[in-house]
Amino acid sequence: VKSQQAEMMMRILDSKSIQYELIDISVGGELRDEMRSKAGNPTAVPPQLFNEDQYCGNYEMFSEAVEADTVDQFLKLA
Repeated sequence: VKSQQAEMMMRILDSKSIQYELIDISVGGELRDEMRSKAGNPTAVPPQLFNEDQYCGNYEMFSEAVEADTVDQFLKLA
């Protein structure tokens, strides 16, 4: 399910020509801990979205922004 969510997010970002970097947190606990710290949630699971170090939200929040056509605001691009 998580990989399907990530693929959907990448398709939407690609369709809007928004550049992004995928970070695989499975390669080490430090990256997972950093993601959770930045998200402010000790149990956060991917996918999580950030604009640089600013936390934007999780998949559900991103999906809601897509439905509301507010992706740019959600990603702090506007």
